Amino acid sequence: MKRLKTFTATAIVGAAAGFTLPAIAQEAGAEQPVTSAEFPFEVEAVRIMGSDMAFVDVGEGPVVLFVHGNPTSSYLWRNVIPHVADDHRAIAVDLIGMGASEKPDIGYTFQDHYAYLEQFIGAMDLTDITLVLHDWGGGLGAYYAANNSENVRAIAMMEAAAPPVLPIPSWEIVDPQTRETFQAFRDPEMGPQIILEQNGFIEGLLPATILRTLSDAEMDAYRAPYPSPESRKPVLVWPNEIPIEGTPARNVAVMEDIAAWLTTSSQPKLVLYASPGLIWSSEVADLAAQTFANTEARFVGAGIHFI
Repeated sequence: MKRLKTFTATAIVGAAAGFTLPAIAQEAGAEQPVTSAEFPFEVEAVRIMGSDMAFVDVGEGPVVLFVHGNPTSSYLWRNVIPHVADDHRAIAVDLIGMGASEKPDIGYTFQDHYAYLEQFIGAMDLTDITLVLHDWGGGLGAYYAANNSENVRAIAMMEAAAPPVLPIPSWEIVDPQTRETFQAFRDPEMGPQIILEQNGFIEGLLPATILRTLSDAEMDAYRAPYPSPESRKPVLVWPNEIPIEGTPARNVAVMEDIAAWLTTSSQPKLVLYASPGLIWSSEVADLAAQTFANTEARFVGAGIHFI
């Protein structure tokens, strides 16, 4: 039997990203801005493909659509929305099965999430959209742009699960500790034990990849959508959707389509990156700015994955 105890939630805190948080905090040496745990927005819902998708909708004006990744929700954007909603319509969606959205009996693959997101945008009649994307929201939003370019005004990405980071041609280019952690997540025995039973993605990886210490209120907000092993299926599936060494092939094709759009489209693109970052280093951000059309990379300071 595999040594499941090696990858408990506690162990993931130190192992997931291949660094220790105290060292990074000392290196950063800068005061972090005050971040509120409050979520002062009314949560609404719209029926999509037989299930409710939750969202917040604040302000009026040109549309800005915020799309989160794994394992977060619209709660991720709570301190950003007020800066946008003064002169824009800020909409933050909860991906299907995540946040306050319903959890239908589906596979929760990239393609499932994309189908619900595309239908959500259509049902909400969102046009001329500026996309603000994080983590898997990056892949989903950029794929929407690639397929609906005429409906996208601009795109901003941070720590995105998208090119040039994906697809990953070989595990060998992934740092050893991150490789070990994500191979465990993708293992058919260890992955469910860590993510479903131990809630390791929430309890371990999430707090390990943000520079500051999350408050109890913040942790409770991130835990709330996933009270049971059964509720955590979307969180488990996402690591298995990362296209590595050609698998899954359907997502290699997705990333190729995204890369083609990013390289040729005229829409302005903004890449936000932090130091040290997790999946988007300064080198990756610079590569994106050099490779993709009409793209600017902007440094935002010290940060890991949640910047």
